[in-house]
Amino acid sequence: MNDDTIVEARELARRFHLEGRDVDALLSANLSVRRGEILAIVGASGAGKSTLLQLLGTLDRPTGGTVFYEGVDIFRMPEARLALFRSRKVGFVFQSSNLLPEFTAEENVAIAGMIAGKPKSQALKEARNGLAAMGLSQRLDHRPGKLSGGEQQRVAIARALVNEPALVLADEPTGNLDTGTGEEIVELLFRLNREKNQTFVIVTHNMDLASRMSRRVRIKDGAIVEERAAME
Repeated sequence: MNDDTIVEARELARRFHLEGRDVDALLSANLSVRRGEILAIVGASGAGKSTLLQLLGTLDRPTGGTVFYEGVDIFRMPEARLALFRSRKVGFVFQSSNLLPEFTAEENVAIAGMIAGKPKSQALKEARNGLAAMGLSQRLDHRPGKLSGGEQQRVAIARALVNEPALVLADEPTGNLDTGTGEEIVELLFRLNREKNQTFVIVTHNMDLASRMSRRVRIKDGAIVEERAAME
């Protein structure tokens, strides 16, 4: 692993036991993600894209291989330390915003800060600042049910970024949005990448979006079958 690599998968595999048979969702994947790049992961539904993303973010554990973050084998960490790593070093954006419906936008974002160990007052202050950066200063006390789909996804992005993670993992972040709103979210992600040098790994079916990223990786039947600069 060189100094430019923020996260690296080595021989990463994930097997599930479903309905009496073994299913290989990911097969010996090797992938290095460079600091500050915006990487697309593409492929058909069920190819293993989301599985790879979940393993990179330690939301799941591999059945083979491992993941290194800045040279550290993260799956060798005790569970408590791994949970703290996940909350502080990695941000997650999903296709559905996954906001807690009983909490306001401000509270949804602040919870991520408190999980990372911040005092409530600091977490709330940073949540307000993060939502302001998303253009949501007037929506702080709105619950998700009172927000549009695009606003909900902006809250989700603010939540993912509130702890200033170096690595942001996004799984079809525009999949549930209309074309115009989706484009606004895409532009927001690219702006964050440029201005904050945050590293993004984005799973997408949208090849137009993938072509705008610095690099793309294609997965087929659980295996990485292609890797190229997006402009190629």
